[in-house]
Amino acid sequence: MSTPRDQAIQQLQRCLKQRGIADARVLRVFREVPRDRFCLPGDRPRAFEDEVLPLSAGVTLSQPSVVAAMLQALKLEPGDRVLEIGSGSGYSTALLCELAGSVRAIEVDPIWVERSRKSLSALGYANAQIFLGDGRLGDYDHAPYDAIILHMAVPYVPPALLDQLAVGARLVAPVGAGVQELLVYEADTQGAKLVETLFPVRFVAARSRDQS
Repeated sequence: MSTPRDQAIQQLQRCLKQRGIADARVLRVFREVPRDRFCLPGDRPRAFEDEVLPLSAGVTLSQPSVVAAMLQALKLEPGDRVLEIGSGSGYSTALLCELAGSVRAIEVDPIWVERSRKSLSALGYANAQIFLGDGRLGDYDHAPYDAIILHMAVPYVPPALLDQLAVGARLVAPVGAGVQELLVYEADTQGAKLVETLFPVRFVAARSRDQS
């Protein structure tokens, strides 16, 4: 007999499919990664609902269908090297760990750097590294990346991040002020170009370290 938690996960799967998520690997990770291990204790009963959950001032657990669309747009393959900007609780980091080979994540808030490290370690994700820093600068020392994903809104995609894409790699980011557009860039031998606009979103604006 299925538990209420099992039923909630099944309902989320149906919701993701209704919202256009067709990639079997993306659907699988939303079944397997325990979102309830990354939210506040009081929110665990609704951890698998398709909604944003608050974590702290300026930090949220993003809406699953939005994250799923971002991951699907990245077209990740096993073994890919991913740069994640704004890793927050580490939930999206865990999803990326399941889909790719390795994840380097940059988070501006030292409290969430430590919390997410502990959460990911407790779940056995050894292929993620989380660092304190301003993600808008990227990580040139370990570039190029096969995918870059931003979980905070920027007025424009920082050129430094586009420069760190490998040929054929994709970047997904919420761009704009207020209501943003979820944009997808892809790099070729001539540089990175906008290839797709997904849909409007509302992400927390990017912060510098002195604002965290």
